Formats: sequence, structure tokens, C-alpha cells
Amino acid sequence: MGERKQDKLLNIKTVGIREWKDSKSQYNRYEATPYKALEVLCENYKFKDAYRVVDFGCGRGRVSFYLHNRFQIPVTGIEANQKTYEEALENKALYRAKAEHIPAPIEFNYGLAQHFKIDEKDNCFYFFHPFSVNIFRKVINNILRSVEKHKRTVDLILYYPIREYRDFLKTSTPFEIINTMKVPGGTDKDEIVIIYRLREEVLNEEEEDCLNIG
Repeated sequence: MGERKQDKLLNIKTVGIREWKDSKSQYNRYEATPYKALEVLCENYKFKDAYRVVDFGCGRGRVSFYLHNRFQIPVTGIEANQKTYEEALENKALYRAKAEHIPAPIEFNYGLAQHFKIDEKDNCFYFFHPFSVNIFRKVINNILRSVEKHKRTVDLILYYPIREYRDFLKTSTPFEIINTMKVPGGTDKDEIVIIYRLREEVLNEEEEDCLNIG
């Protein structure tokens, strides 16, 4: 099924690309995650009732609406482009007119990803290469600080992950890869979805090790 037809099922409009006017921006252009990638993700990674998803660089909201509709879980989208954010809100109004029966909240916040305050209940974070690795580091460090204060298992979902993201997570964080999914029909070897997890048990073990050393 085509992208526009999939959009129509959700009563939204997310097809298209938007470039940043500032060529030096550390934020990348808007381009929605293909529905085929979302289908592969959801067939191989089961979102639980307790999940609260944060979609960084949510654009017009395709991922947010898709996950909210399919799993009926809370989703928050973060968008730094004013025009694109306004389009996400327009889509929300259209979507909610059709999905008013779903009690879970779906929200969109306008602002820079590195300034977003991670809620203690947020435990699943989605990225489709929305910004530079410098901003990615800041966002991940914000997540880690939140987890230190409120221990919980958290997952990162990366679609089309760039090498810099992967290297940073491997060398500088306690996150571990738990699943890698190839998107069918993709001609690019990087057209994959990778799930990273930081388990609460790991945090507890690290804390115990620190106490033993002390």
C-alpha cells in the first residue's frame, strides 16, 4: 500500500520533504519514516502497555500517530521546525477526529530536542537521524541522567542509524543492541532498524559495584 493511502487510513498528511533554510543547521531535513519500516519494527518489537514513547524529530507525526493507533500507548513528539510542528498539530486534530476512542494521550512539543525534559515515565525513544551526533549525544545524556534518578529499563529505536550514532552508543554508553531488523526492499545496507536497550538490572549492578569500591 502506498504512503498516501496509509496516511489516509490514519486521517493524516505526512508525505513530503522539508529542508531547513539554514544550511548550517544541526537539524536534518524532514522526511517521514517509511510505513514499511514501521511495519517491520512493529512485527519484531512488541510495544507494551506500560511504554511511553518519545519521538525525537517527529516531523508531521507519522511515527507518533502510527504507534499510538496500533498500540494505544502514550506518545510525545518533539519537533524543532515551527512550520512542521504546526502541521503536526493539524494532523493531530484530523487524527483525533477519527481516533477519539483511544484514551492514551498523544502530544507534540515545539522546541530543541536537547532541551526536552525527559519524564521519569518515558522509556522508549525513537530516532530517524533527526539531527547531528553532537545533539544526539546531548539527548542520550539527558536520558541517562533521567534513568540515574529514576531507574528503569529504557529502549532506543534507531531507523537508518548513521555510523556516528552507533559509534557513540557503543563506546560511550551502557546501551546494548538487542535486535537488528532489515527493511524489505531496501537497496541501502543502512536501511535497518536497530533496538538498543539499557536494562534496569545493569544500573543496579553498576551502583552495587560503586558501593563495593567505596
